[in-house]
Amino acid sequence: MFAFLSRLFGRRAAKPGWIEIADLQRRLGRGGLLLVDVRQPEEFTAPPGHLPGAINLPLGELAARIKDLVVRPETIVLVCQTDRRSARAAEALLAAGRTDAVVLRGGTAGWHAQGLPLE
Repeated sequence: MFAFLSRLFGRRAAKPGWIEIADLQRRLGRGGLLLVDVRQPEEFTAPPGHLPGAINLPLGELAARIKDLVVRPETIVLVCQTDRRSARAAEALLAAGRTDAVVLRGGTAGWHAQGLPLE
């Protein structure tokens, strides 16, 4: 599907950027970020939870909403349980024309392992 998006938008697949947990934690209070959790709704709401302020947009629904995300002014931080699905989502956003989509390294599992709050 993401190869299709790359062809559709006429771009070569780009590699996503990454953000470390400590960096994201520092930047959260400043604004300018949109946290997009690409897990399934039942994962998003299940314990231990999701990052504060994150919205849920499952990876399987991303293609249908990608145009909405491409025009958002905030830097998009993609999150999943680890970081594999969110890396795929970031690649799709980059192929669609975003230049600042980044992946949270370690995902919610890494965030939780550091004792940081989840909702």
